[in-house]
Amino acid sequence: MTDFHLTHPSLASNWRAIILFGRNSASYKFALGSSILELARAGKTEVSLQDLALPYAQRIAEHLKRADKQGTRDQSKFLDACRKFNADEISEDQLVSETVKLGFVNVIDAFHAVNDGPIQRRFFEDDRKASKSIKLTDHLLSLVQTQDGSNLDQEVESRWRLVETAWSMDLAANLITPSSDLQFFEIGGVRRTAITSSRPALNGYQKGHCFYCFGDISLEPNSEQLPDVDHFFPWVLMREGLAAGMDGIWNLVLACKDCNRGVDGKKARVPNLSLLERLNKRNTYLIESHHPLRETLMAQSGQTREERTRFLQSHFDSAIQHLQHTWHPVEKREPLF
Repeated sequence: MTDFHLTHPSLASNWRAIILFGRNSASYKFALGSSILELARAGKTEVSLQDLALPYAQRIAEHLKRADKQGTRDQSKFLDACRKFNADEISEDQLVSETVKLGFVNVIDAFHAVNDGPIQRRFFEDDRKASKSIKLTDHLLSLVQTQDGSNLDQEVESRWRLVETAWSMDLAANLITPSSDLQFFEIGGVRRTAITSSRPALNGYQKGHCFYCFGDISLEPNSEQLPDVDHFFPWVLMREGLAAGMDGIWNLVLACKDCNRGVDGKKARVPNLSLLERLNKRNTYLIESHHPLRETLMAQSGQTREERTRFLQSHFDSAIQHLQHTWHPVEKREPLF
């Protein structure tokens, strides 16, 4: 019997996950998102690349006037075409032609990817091979009719401006993707705290094993098995203003590098329900064994078991709404705690 349950993201949460946490190698995602919102409000269901090209390219051209860097790559033939359009060196028809040829190469394929996987619902289907078009889904048509739907354009624009500002200041690595660096840095008014000093206290419970896979870890400073102090619920949620108190000891565990940031590691995904149970068990053990962290944990997460269960469930629900995907490691040995 579990104390926790899995909730499914809403349509608006699926959309916001794309805008906040989808791939960010160029601003094309924002232009495409803004364009399909407009087309959905107009009742469109199937949109040819020819018809999509102009609103899509015009949005990028407008942003180029404000910030010339619209991606992590220095060279882009498509962005060059938009710049030429701004300089009156090519016509609107030529811009459409260049956009159809160059502007949709990766963005349509990658649009629905969040945290290394597709979101639960798609807002368009790719029909380029059969009809050189995309088909807007009922999910998108329903979304724009909701109360949330009226705010989505402003949210896309706000995120776009933040990202392009980061690129112009060469801050993309810290601003746009979660960082495993445990040093202090300041981004958007949120300071990430150095938390490595909590390793010994956390290891008292884990006893030399990774919280997730139970692999061996070591607190020796130069050890290859030195663990990361990991935020169970990813710190990126606090960076985006979607959660608070993520540096609290209730949310910190020791993780091997493979689990925290390896190829199949957690990264910015949400640990699944069995891992949430494990975190709850860890926190309960520290509190009920009158560990020195007892009062801190109770102040952070609740005075009673019931309060702490609700606290963790609330954070889990919020994390799933925003980050979409759960994660579980391949365990290296039988569970030890």
